[in-house]
This record gives sequence, structure tokens and C-alpha cells, in this order.
Amino acid sequence: CWGTWYTSCTDTRTSYSSGSTNTGASVIVVVVEGRGLARGEIGMASLDLKCPELVLSQFADTGTYAKVITKIHILVPVEILMPDTASEKGKGTKLFNLITENFPGVPFTPVQRKYFNEKKGLEYIQQLCAPEFSTVVMEVQAKYYCLAAAAALLKYLEFLQNSVYVAKSLKVSFKGSEQTAMIDSASASNLELVVNNRNYSDHTLFGVLNHTKTPGGARRLRSNILEPLVDVETINTRLDTIQELLEDEELFFGLKNAISHFLDIDQLLSVLVQIPKKETVFAEAKITHIIQLKYTLDLVVIPFKQMLLKNRNTALLKAYSTTLEDNRFDMILEQIKTVINYDTTYLKDSFKMRTQKCYAVRPNINKFLDIARKAYTEIVDDIAGLVNQLGEKYGLPMRTSFSTARGFFIQLKLEGLTLPEGNLPSEFIKVTKHKNNYGFTTADLMKKNSRCEEALREIFHISYVVICQLLRTIHEHIHCLYKLSDALSMLDMLLSLANACTISDYVRPEFTDTLAIKQGRHAILERIGRQQPVSNNSYISEGSNFVIITGPNMSGKSTYLKQVALCQIMAQIGSFVPAEYACFRVADQIFTRIGVDDDFETNSSTFMLEMKEISYIIHNASDKSLIIIDELGRGTSAEEGIGICHSVCEFLLGLKAFTLFATHFLELCQLESLYPNVENQHMQVQHTRSGDTGAESVVYTYLLNRGSSEERHYGLRAAEMTALPSSIIQEATTIASKVSQQFLARHHTDPETQRQRAVYHLSTRLLQTARNSRLDPDSLRMYLKGLKKQYEAELQTAGLGSEEE
Repeated sequence: CWGTWYTSCTDTRTSYSSGSTNTGASVIVVVVEGRGLARGEIGMASLDLKCPELVLSQFADTGTYAKVITKIHILVPVEILMPDTASEKGKGTKLFNLITENFPGVPFTPVQRKYFNEKKGLEYIQQLCAPEFSTVVMEVQAKYYCLAAAAALLKYLEFLQNSVYVAKSLKVSFKGSEQTAMIDSASASNLELVVNNRNYSDHTLFGVLNHTKTPGGARRLRSNILEPLVDVETINTRLDTIQELLEDEELFFGLKNAISHFLDIDQLLSVLVQIPKKETVFAEAKITHIIQLKYTLDLVVIPFKQMLLKNRNTALLKAYSTTLEDNRFDMILEQIKTVINYDTTYLKDSFKMRTQKCYAVRPNINKFLDIARKAYTEIVDDIAGLVNQLGEKYGLPMRTSFSTARGFFIQLKLEGLTLPEGNLPSEFIKVTKHKNNYGFTTADLMKKNSRCEEALREIFHISYVVICQLLRTIHEHIHCLYKLSDALSMLDMLLSLANACTISDYVRPEFTDTLAIKQGRHAILERIGRQQPVSNNSYISEGSNFVIITGPNMSGKSTYLKQVALCQIMAQIGSFVPAEYACFRVADQIFTRIGVDDDFETNSSTFMLEMKEISYIIHNASDKSLIIIDELGRGTSAEEGIGICHSVCEFLLGLKAFTLFATHFLELCQLESLYPNVENQHMQVQHTRSGDTGAESVVYTYLLNRGSSEERHYGLRAAEMTALPSSIIQEATTIASKVSQQFLARHHTDPETQRQRAVYHLSTRLLQTARNSRLDPDSLRMYLKGLKKQYEAELQTAGLGSEEE
């Protein structure tokens, strides 16, 4: 039955092979949905072909399937598998249609439903899971859909890679959606977290923070940016480590240097835990990987261990230094040295590495191997003798060279010499020339090359048999290599985050029930801009959790909104943030509604896109969410736009979510007089008049101030910069002024509402103080007196005078 997949998979088998060094996408994802009453229950299984970790997920999703789409976006799959019943021609399920719409460039493979067998999936996991990760069996044994997905995935990989995983060798983990904050794919795109919308690849948050030295570190950083942490203790542990790295320069540079010498441990692990069905196919590759493992343990891990063991002050470094104390590293290395020559090491030069592989296994372990190597040595000596004879015969400075593509060939460099009759002798064939350098071969040399290759194949085959016996011993201790991979990728990511602090002036964030940023900056603009971006303060609390921001076009509203979201994400991955001071409430979800472009691919107008995005936010937001809305209702008439905005705002006001809402509809500023937890803010602009012409111009300060914008008709100011006739501009200004006067006449707040607002603000500030204050008694007394004065001032502004509450 698996042969039915052959046609669709043949073209991609090379890139999937375990020896592949392709740095692109390498994750295969399987998705299955419950049927009948269980519809909406999703099971997922994924495995990175470069990292042997089987990741299982099972969760309930809404009708929009936002969680599934977001998880697939994060994984960046090279292929997606689903049951064939989900993709029946003309009857595809809603989930299937959404996946194919959102990932049009990813190959989709339908799999017969019978391979989605939860019992088989549990058997696979019990058989393949390394003992140290076996607690996952208890987690998933009743999660039938992710087990079914695992069964189909592992069977498919066996077919695809023509190999099976070694028993008790895989890392298997279960990841629920509650462990991290959710950022939907549209928000990740709007905020340019890992992909730049203008094709500048490194102008993203990932580009700003990525100073990693290993592929595993880069993968972990990307994953964390797209799925920030929600556990404050874990975040603070990371922050402690970064702070120590910044304070200890010797440790920082020592670890950076040590990590840069590591090979890709995940890729190495991925190959070590697989057994090819055809032994000869990967024989040479297996020898390479055992040499790489020896190199890693002997020349990289031991110095790395020594450095960590000297520096164990923070909790995280303590944990990883304990990991590296594991004696199994020494045991594996000693086992390797009983089989592999002491002086064998990993080299990048192809001929030298070929020689290393040829003589990797120690002599006197296998007599047939010793005989094969002797034959190979004699052939190589014959080749060298042949080239010397040809050089003497023709009186030319010839030398033996080697390339992976050509094998042994002859190289000739003419310096002050000329060829007889201007040409090479006729027995030299397959001639290449570059300036004065010639490369060629002869019929005899080609025959010797063939004999040489045949001898090498025999050497590699026998060496592979010996190394397979060695690998059986190593597999017993494979868990410590997983621990090494985890420690390495985490430390690499934290070093990268610490490195970002040395380039820009970042501050360590705190976590309370308030969002407060002093002089915060846009992390991406700061890195790519020619000048330092304008910094702004931010403050959102339970007492004022809904901020309406107004201001002209190009005044900086969108930049400010993205700046706050980026700082929130940076803080929740355990990074310092670009500000003078920063305090955050942990967000369980981050939503954004930004942009006004039509989507021609899905035939959606601006307005329909707005409605889809805001509908998603309304159905999924919680009290702990951070919501960023940059314009809403611009795709329809002003009356309808204001109505929609007003009703959406009132719905969101019923939540305790922190919301930043940028709008051109000044009518929404009335919400401040109706709801005490609404606060108006605006982007300040200045007006200047030319002394020569008297023409007025607008200067953007990009500074955020309290209150609603006093700017009126800034759309008309933008229109003045175009070729519109002045008569049209003047008439439009007159009409807009009359409408504005009617609006201002209605905009009135009664004193009682203002009094209630003052009481509300005082009570929420007192609650915040009770929860978070770390002030000493005298300082606390001073602060409370300040709150009282602020409360009295608000009452006087309302014309009520001082009251006793």
C-alpha cells in the first residue's frame, strides 16, 4: 500500500535523506481531526528530519481552526499528511480546505485512514521512546488522535527514508497549547517576527536577536519568538542567566567561542538513531558521523564542560553544568576510542576526510578490513607512481590531485614553460583549463580510479559493520546526547539574546499585573534605521486597560503599536527589551489587526478582511490577552465604520484584556466619558508657517501624549499635497468644519460621570499598590498622599471640589 505514495515522493527523497545538509524546511507534519461528535478535536504529530524528536499535540480547536494553522506556520513543514478521507475529491473537509489555502506551496500527501491507528501509535512510542522520556507514555495513552497521527507519521518515514529508528532511541514529547502564548500567523506577519514583508530578510525581530552559532540555537530562538513563554519563573530564570552573561565578560566570550566549534548535534543525532534497510547505502555516511561524534566529544564537549563547571551561579547554568557532568559522555568516548583511531578527526577537506574515513577503524580489529586497506594503499601508490612516470616521460611538472567529482586526476601548472607544439600529448583526456592550470586524466588512471573506488567501497562496507556494533553500545547512552543538544541550543539562544544587549541599550523587564514601559523603542527600526527612533512611554493597567490612540496619517501610530507588541514578545521569551524601564503582564495570546489591503487570492475586500480578523479576535480573546488594533471600519462608509468600531470596542471593554486601538474616527474618543477604564492618547504634531510664503506645514514629533487628538481634517492636509484643485480642497474643508462643530457640541461629559471615573481610578491604583508594592513604609505613605492629591485634582477638574470618600 505504501507504494501508492511512491510517485509523489520520488522527487523529494534525496532532500529527505538522513545525510542531507539542506538548511531549509525539514519537518513532516501529520494532522488528523475527530469525526462526528469529536469534530474539532485535533491530533498532530511532527518530526524534524534533522532532529530526532517526535512532537505530539492534541487540542480542541474552534471552527476557524486558528490553533492548527498557527502551529503549522510555526513548524514550517516540508510536507503535510492527512487522512485520505479528509481530502476526497470535491468533498474536502473544512480543515483540509483551510490548510491547503494557507499553505499552497507545501506538498500535501493523503494517507489511507487505516494507517491512523492509535493502538499502533502507542506501540511505536513504547518501542522507540528513550527510557528517560518514557513519562510521555502516561501523558498520551488516552490521547487517541495524536497517537493515530504518530502511527501514520512513523510508518511514512520508514517508507520515505528507507530506514527504521533504533529501539529506545527517540525523544518523544507532548506539547499542549497552554504552555506558551499564542500568536496567530497573521499577527506574526503583521509584526514581522520572522519574515519581513518587504523581502529584507534580516529586518525582523528574529534578525535583530539572532546571533546564534548553531542551527539548534537558531531553531530554538525562532520557535520561542513565535511561541513565547507564559511561565514567569522560567522567564526569570532565563533573565538571570542573561544578566550573569552580561556581567561576566570572560564567561560570555568563552561560551560563545566554545559553542561556535560544535557541529549540528541534532543532525548528528538524527543519523545515529536510524538503521538503513540497505546497509551499503549509508555506509560511508555512518563512518563520517561516528568521526564527527568523536570530534564533538573529544575536542568540544570536554572544554565546554570545564568552562560551565567553573561558572554555576545561576539556576540555568547550574542545571546545564550538571547535565554535562554526566559520566556517559566519557563512557561513549571511551567506547568510540576502542574502535576508532585516536588521531582520527573531522576535517572539511574532501580528500583528507576520505583518508580519515578509510583508516578510521583501528587496525587488527577486522583482518578483512586490514587486507582491503592494504590493497587500497597499493592502488594509491600505483597512481602516484603513474603520474611521476608521465611527468618524467614528457618533462612536465605534473602532480596528483583529487576531487570528489573526478577522483584522482593529473594537475599541471605551466609557469614559464610551453607545451610541445602548443598542445598536451594525445593520451591525456578529459582536459580542463583555467588560465595556466590544466587538469586531465588518462585511460590507465581512470582504470586505477575504478579499482580504487571498488577498494574503498569494500573498506567502507567492512568499517560500517564494525561501526554498527559500536553504535549498539552508544545507543544505550543516547539520552545524554539529547541532553547535550538541549543544553547547547538553550545556551546558544541565551548568548544570542545577551549579544543583542551589547549592541543596543536594553533593560531587564519585570512582571506584574501592569504594562509599563519608560522610553520604549521599536526593536527592528532601532537596528535598521539611520537614526535613533523616537522613544515613547506606555502604561496599561486593569484600571485603564483600553487605550484609544488618534493622530494624523504618518504620525507614528502603527509604529508605536508594533513597538509595544514587540517589547511584550521579547520580554516573554526571556530577553531584555529596548527601554529605560519595562514591566509587563504576561499575555496568553497576542492579537493584531493591521493593514488595509485587499486580498485577491481569496477574493476578499478590505472590509471583509477586517471583519474576518476582528471576528477571530472576538471569538478567541481572553482576559489575559494583548490586543493591537490599527484601524477598523475604514473599508466601508463612515457611519457604518464608526458603528462597527463602537460595538467592537464595547465588546472588548467587557474583557480585562489590554487593548491598544488606533483610529481616525474621533467619535470613538467619547468612550472615555462613558467607561472609566478607557483612556484617550494621541500622536502629537506641530504646525509651522514659512516666513517667505506663509504656507503652513506639519511637523511630526512621533510623541505620544494624553488626551484625544486636536488635529482636524488631516486627511485634507494630505490631499493638499496632491494635484487636487484648491477649490475642491476649500469646499471639503468648509463641510468638514460644520460636521466637526456638530460632533463637538455632542461631546459632553457630566460631572457625575467624571466623579465616578475619579473614584474608579483611585480604587484600581490602590489595588495595584496592594498587590505589587515593594516600598518601605515611609515611601508608601508618600505615594498614598500623592494618590490622594491626584484624586482631589480630578474632582476639581470636574467642578466638584474636594470630597471625602
